[in-house]
Amino acid sequence: MKKIYRGNKRQEICFPLGGIGTGSIGLDGTGRLRDWEIFNRPDKGSVNGFSHFGVKAEKGGRTVDARVLNADLMGSYMGRYVEKKGHAGYGYGPDRHLMSGVPHFRDCEFAGEFPLAQVRFLDETFPGKVTLDAFNPFIPSDPDGSSIPAAFFSVEIVNDTGEELAYTLELSVNNPSSRAHIHRIIKGKCFQGIELADDLTDDMDPKYGSIVFGIPAGDDMQVQRYWYRGSWFDNLSVFWQDLTAPGALRDRNYEEPGNAEDIATVAVRTVLAPGGVWRQRFLIGWHYPNCVNYWKPADQYDSAEDRGRVWKNWYASLFADAPSAAEYAMAQWDRLYEETLCFHDALYSSTLPEEALEAVGSNIAVLKSPTVFRLTDGQFYGFEGCSCDAGSCEGSCTHVWNYAMALPFLFPSLERSMRELDYTYNLREDGGMPFRLQLPLGSGRWRFRPCVDGQMGGIIKTYREWKLSGDDEWLAKWWPKVKLSLEYAWSPQNADKWDPGRTGVITGRQHHTLDMELFGPNAWLNGFYIGALKAASEMADAMGDGDAALYRELARKGREYTDQELFNGEYYFQKVDIRDKGVPESFRASDQVYGGDVVGTYWNEEAGQIKYQIGEGCGIDQLLGQWMCEMAGVGEILDPSHVSSALRAIYRHNFKPSLRDHFNPCRIYGLNDEAGMVICDWPEGREKPVVPVPYAEECMHGFEYQAACHMISKGLEEEGLNVVRGIRARYDGEKRNPWNEMECGSNYARSMASYALLLIYSGFRFDMRLKRMGMLPIRRGRYFWSLDGAWGTFTWLEGKAELNVLYGSPELGEWVIPEADKVKNVLMDASPVPYRVGKDALLFDGSLRLAKGTRLTCVY
Repeated sequence: MKKIYRGNKRQEICFPLGGIGTGSIGLDGTGRLRDWEIFNRPDKGSVNGFSHFGVKAEKGGRTVDARVLNADLMGSYMGRYVEKKGHAGYGYGPDRHLMSGVPHFRDCEFAGEFPLAQVRFLDETFPGKVTLDAFNPFIPSDPDGSSIPAAFFSVEIVNDTGEELAYTLELSVNNPSSRAHIHRIIKGKCFQGIELADDLTDDMDPKYGSIVFGIPAGDDMQVQRYWYRGSWFDNLSVFWQDLTAPGALRDRNYEEPGNAEDIATVAVRTVLAPGGVWRQRFLIGWHYPNCVNYWKPADQYDSAEDRGRVWKNWYASLFADAPSAAEYAMAQWDRLYEETLCFHDALYSSTLPEEALEAVGSNIAVLKSPTVFRLTDGQFYGFEGCSCDAGSCEGSCTHVWNYAMALPFLFPSLERSMRELDYTYNLREDGGMPFRLQLPLGSGRWRFRPCVDGQMGGIIKTYREWKLSGDDEWLAKWWPKVKLSLEYAWSPQNADKWDPGRTGVITGRQHHTLDMELFGPNAWLNGFYIGALKAASEMADAMGDGDAALYRELARKGREYTDQELFNGEYYFQKVDIRDKGVPESFRASDQVYGGDVVGTYWNEEAGQIKYQIGEGCGIDQLLGQWMCEMAGVGEILDPSHVSSALRAIYRHNFKPSLRDHFNPCRIYGLNDEAGMVICDWPEGREKPVVPVPYAEECMHGFEYQAACHMISKGLEEEGLNVVRGIRARYDGEKRNPWNEMECGSNYARSMASYALLLIYSGFRFDMRLKRMGMLPIRRGRYFWSLDGAWGTFTWLEGKAELNVLYGSPELGEWVIPEADKVKNVLMDASPVPYRVGKDALLFDGSLRLAKGTRLTCVY
């Protein structure tokens, strides 16, 4: 791996290890295991007792060295402010469970390219070289293979001394249960280890479950089922005596279950000659199958029976318990690792600028964080991000997940499940859609108004899912609901009066992702409407729906109005008289539907202005609808010359090369000399409202990424890359975690907008209804591609282009390639393939079935 973090650049690192929707364990920049977020909710900063890896070296029956696989502790040595009780916290030094008082390695290097991590421990005084590798399977189009509740580790020791040495590797894990502990030795066909359970027998209790950890069956396993039970510092003290004693680790068992701190250890030993190499696998698995909505106030449920109702997470249907999950993981380790490595190598071989590729790879880590989980039937659900001990902002929030481009291309079936849940549970009879899905499923809709960007974005995303899958039957099933949601824009029942006159222009009260409402037409939200109308017209044509012509005409009118009335010669703006109190007053009827006081909320009596508006400002998201349409294959919805001008304006006004002199009263995601692009700026001569749109002065990464991607796609590459560089420089490992971009909490979904950098640099094109797929890259090179059921690489060099299928077996009827008219011949592996030349593609009679390993080559 090329990306290596050294010194202080490791300080904030925590790399998530877990499956999609299973929770995760973090590997930090010193080799410690923390953030044990495996109990169906976040738990930032948790360390789970004395859980750790350790090593011992012996020579001639004498222990010559023993230490834990940690480097020097980083950060404050004063202790943590958050611990308020007892003899712990600030003023008591580092938490003992971090084991900084136990012999350890002086330093380490952390290499990370998600989904693979490696810690190389550095200390000249230790007799050997020790490296820890870690991963959890990440295999595009294999959601279940990527949803295993386990962390996979491999420790390598190289005997670089001149003498034969015996090495012992050990993994110790704390039992996190507050009940009576029961530790069992597990012996399976492929896995052996210890299960950390308790005396809870109610298999529907939210706390029901266990952890298991161990090594491959057949290895010479040593166990200590329980560390010594005592008081004060007894357990760690006695364990260290047990570990450092020459020879095998002695077992200890207690007949009576206890509920004090109980830790267990699995160890394995080997002898290495000088120059010898030993690689040992370890696995930590878990199984906490029961979920409950812990974040929703009791008075917000529609029925009492929904309060506290438990549902099973998806992995509970894959594995009966933690040992069975560990058995499967160990049995399939080689395949899972090889396919994960294949994905890693393909992705990171892509010819993208370093900072762009880093942004693509790092942010897919969100999919392995507790931001997301899979519901009982495997459907995908996401918070916006993570608070320290709870999900942040529930409900697969439609306007946030609009930006997230990784899931639809890497795991299309999971993205489709989001559309299905949305139209099943959020769609009202009048076509309005609350934008937060409520759990447990069927417990009633969220009691809030629909939002324009979320609802219209859902239509554009439905179009994308249709084109990625090519599945007309899927679209036919959902089309009536999609149609109803679109026509809510002009429904008489729409209390917010989006487009009551069917003009193609949203003019009403418009809730949006900045958490308030705009009044009056604006390109940002109207772009979503135009895009939804255009996408719906094509879907309607495919479904034989006669309203296709209406949708096209409304899209035409909306585009015409937006380009003529909402473009000021430099960028798009919001058309509203912020001094007209009558604007919010005209929406008092919507208060009767949704509650609140629109005038009290939006009228600034002191300034005589409407609050929370953009007005003449230059908004970072003014072209978001256009960008989403381009990513979805809908195409152009606004004047291209206006789009280019607006992108230049966004860079000119919103991008700050240094934030040192920038005023920001909002949340701080960039500061000092860091660079960032702010949500909205008002150029000289343009009026800024006294109370502008919320978050105006912030730098929020998903917004920044989408604008940067759009700039690059329109030829403003250096400008777009400056924005990306600014973001990733903030996440350098010292100031912030490279695998945890923040917004409203950690592991924030919107940052997956960065995946579009790959789509744009590769020029990825798709329409699987026509079996059409290919790339028109910005420049020659190699690029990773992925769609429903298949992925691989595309290489464009001087004289040839090549499509390599690494997974799945896609069917190809039209191959989009650069300079299609210059192709001289096509080969599938070594066999010639007849073709015709289309506008930007090679056309094959019928279609080609490309099996895994196939290379389709064209020669210019």
